[in-house]
Amino acid sequence: MQHRFSNSDLIQHVDLASDDLIAKALLRKEAVLCSNGAITATTGTRTGRSPKDRFIVDDSITHKTVDWGKVNQPIAPATFAALWDKVEAYLNDQKEVFISHLRVGAHPDYSLAVTVCSELAWHNLFTRVLFIREAHKPNEPVWTLMAAPNFKPDPAVDGTNGDAAVILNFSERKILVCGTHYAGEMKKAMFTVLNYLLPEEHVLPMHCSANVGADGDVALFFGLSGTGKTTLSADPKRQLIGDDEHGWGDCGVFNFEGGCYAKCINLSQENEPVIWNAIQHGSVMENVVLNARNEPDFADDRLTQNTRAAYPLEHIALRVPENRAGQPRAVVFLTCDLYGVLPPVSLLTKEQAAYHFLSGYTALVGSTEVGQTEAIKETFSTCFGAPFFPRPARVYAELLIERLEKTGAQVYLVNTGWTGGAFGDGGKRFSIPTTRAVVDAVLSGELLETASETLPGFNLRVPTQIPGVDAKLLNPKNTWKDPDAFDQKLKTLMQKFQDNFTKFEVPAAIRDAGPKL
Repeated sequence: MQHRFSNSDLIQHVDLASDDLIAKALLRKEAVLCSNGAITATTGTRTGRSPKDRFIVDDSITHKTVDWGKVNQPIAPATFAALWDKVEAYLNDQKEVFISHLRVGAHPDYSLAVTVCSELAWHNLFTRVLFIREAHKPNEPVWTLMAAPNFKPDPAVDGTNGDAAVILNFSERKILVCGTHYAGEMKKAMFTVLNYLLPEEHVLPMHCSANVGADGDVALFFGLSGTGKTTLSADPKRQLIGDDEHGWGDCGVFNFEGGCYAKCINLSQENEPVIWNAIQHGSVMENVVLNARNEPDFADDRLTQNTRAAYPLEHIALRVPENRAGQPRAVVFLTCDLYGVLPPVSLLTKEQAAYHFLSGYTALVGSTEVGQTEAIKETFSTCFGAPFFPRPARVYAELLIERLEKTGAQVYLVNTGWTGGAFGDGGKRFSIPTTRAVVDAVLSGELLETASETLPGFNLRVPTQIPGVDAKLLNPKNTWKDPDAFDQKLKTLMQKFQDNFTKFEVPAAIRDAGPKL
């Protein structure tokens, strides 16, 4: 990539070590050093992803295989080429650029080489933290990710929707990120690339975290940001594989990344010690407010609820060094129920698993997207990560069912949201210790043997007792003061599930696995 820059005065920093990138970021006043040793940067008005500004080049490769629409917006090859050249010329006029040769995908059969070229030192550090720090192989195909946050495209001229753009070009193996300082766009762009490519290899790409127990039992945790995916996988009793993006094939489970990207709003050492201790020298925080002593104030959300910390996996003491493991025994779908009517844990049949995977019901917690003004609202996000899956949903659902049939893994629906009432109407959120006790019971396998009952409405099988959990919590109706109000909220949520599911063409067995009014 660097040979494209013709300006002899341009300094190209190639494969700088993390310490050197930290020094550059501080010298250039891109970031501030915190008391915990990490650096923190602010991202301006864009403190989350910009879904309206993300595009995929519509060409001979993608035209018939991408699920085009509001999530996957098409852009013409010529439009992309013109904007790419503009951004490249812009970087050529800068004083410095930062280039790193990295990769994504921890399994050697499914690994992609990527060259990151960034305007900012802290952005390059971010990718060194989140991607895998392994050299490229001779003659292997290489993706190029070019990030220029201070270049603002002109919608009238450049064919974008606003003054930022994230564009994926599968034919040329290029990704362009411009007009936004939010570093998560780079991470999710590469995630989207793997989500498109891996189904062709018969591998299910997943928006999930993963860990493994002492006896080798692997667990997966699906969920949107803020539902507990990172928190619950960072278990002091288990080895972490990864916190966000994985593939699942005949080879087992493998991480896409070399680091973690945790939400840190209201982070505490008591409730999340693994994450707390991982945020140290070599980590990058975004939009975290510091006090007068340069200490992070994780409760301060004046910049955004979507405060973030990126840290390398090496900062986790209990981790899987190979970054991959065997076949999972437990698959957990994390949902944050705002209505307070779903139980804290349910055991799903294979058909129910497919139904809830396609539904992806949860809450958007902490404004992870630009333009989201509500702190929390409901959503149905297909495959628990709709913004990142380019192919039609059925492709991923069919791969999930195939994986479940081959491995016999049990799927659980775990509600980390509200109970005793709805959000904002008398309910309260399940505590982290309660959810951890539920997950401990899931991982031990004891819920497969314990007594259970089937709740009407969603027809979910729930245990009648779990060690360390108040039995009253297991049937959500028992936690409401007004049973009639519970029934009404239950019917409301069931109707929303049914309305959302009309867009899917699936076998009757899967459709019938949903709630029945």
